[in-house]
Amino acid sequence: MDSLKVAIIGFGTIGSGVAKLLLEHGDRIARRAGRPIELVRIVDKDLVRPRNVTVPKHLLTDDLDAVIKDPNIAVAVELIGGVEPTRSIVLSLLEHGKDVVTANKALLAEHGPELFEAARRLGRSISFEAAVAGGIPIIAAIGESLTANEITSIHAILNGTSNFILTQMEERGQEYAAALAEAQRLGYAEANPSMDVSGADAAQKLAILAQLAFGAQINWRDIPRVGIDTVQAEDMRYARELGYHIRLLAVAELIDGELELHVSPTLVREGTPLGEVRGAYNAVRVVGDAVGRVFFHGLGAGQMPTASAVVADIIDTAVGRAAITFRTLRLWSNDGPHIGLRNPDMARSRFYLRFHVQDRPGVLAEIAGILGRNQISIASVIQHQTEEETEGVVPLVIMTHTAAEGPMRKAMAEIDRLPVVRPGSVWMRVRD
Repeated sequence: MDSLKVAIIGFGTIGSGVAKLLLEHGDRIARRAGRPIELVRIVDKDLVRPRNVTVPKHLLTDDLDAVIKDPNIAVAVELIGGVEPTRSIVLSLLEHGKDVVTANKALLAEHGPELFEAARRLGRSISFEAAVAGGIPIIAAIGESLTANEITSIHAILNGTSNFILTQMEERGQEYAAALAEAQRLGYAEANPSMDVSGADAAQKLAILAQLAFGAQINWRDIPRVGIDTVQAEDMRYARELGYHIRLLAVAELIDGELELHVSPTLVREGTPLGEVRGAYNAVRVVGDAVGRVFFHGLGAGQMPTASAVVADIIDTAVGRAAITFRTLRLWSNDGPHIGLRNPDMARSRFYLRFHVQDRPGVLAEIAGILGRNQISIASVIQHQTEEETEGVVPLVIMTHTAAEGPMRKAMAEIDRLPVVRPGSVWMRVRD
């Protein structure tokens, strides 16, 4: 049988991992694909930078047209990253008759409708398992294995950098800045970590999962999000005292026919699968009406876990599964149900509140009064004298019963204006 000819565009960390798998495990991959998969071209601007894989020199080029205009190349693996010129490159690849495999969640979150419509019109496929949660096969699980279900909720840890930082803060007692510096030193965080720590990366991935699971065409920028830079080491200590871990949680829930979406630091109960996800790992919990709860856990980034997902997409393309799935799912199309976004103010949860207040009688009563007027009931209070106490200011921690987010936001703004409360109070959802 003729080989399937493949090109890699972008020879960075992930591209090197994909080349390594294709070149070093070709026999195994051929057995799984039903025919040889031949790597015939690697495109990159920098052809001399050292990589952890040795490739024949004739495969390397800096000429993108050597892939786009080669009619023998059937599959192009886009690993450039970013949005432009990547969008234009992918459109050109599709127009020249190539199926595309990508790990680019930003591209899909920004231009998924346009790219998928182009692929459908041209009879091509786009595969993107590696775009969400790295080596965890969550795209295939939701798009194929769970299609008999109505998905009712997704709760996920989708950013390994943020999870690593939060784990460092919890286990080593580090403040946010020190934990971020450690993540940068180890290569988990970029020099500019804003996409990770702001929750934007997780929101892009959540938008993709929402499209896949619910058919919802969501602009990721419309997803309410809070970053982890608001979390302090003392919050970690109080969370542990209360029996929780703090995790950056991405949530999609179907409620009364509307979709509730948000990304934010959340107190997650100790001993639960999501609560025990540590370091740079990702996890996804999916609930379906027939299957119930299913849980996926693994490395959400890194060279070889991500390369594993990319090569799996290449194999699926070789055997024809990718084309069938792409044609059947109708992702980013106008054919499916149109699900509206739920008003974020209606989202209900228990909440963790942390204040720094003047140590004097009546302060708790003032705060409790504001919460009560906003229909928020207090479940428990922690107020310790601390060694860090200065100027008569002490921390005050409150756990609430279930309340709506809109009144909670209003109450917190009012409390922060009290003369007895220092600015910068923290509030987070609680997930039991």
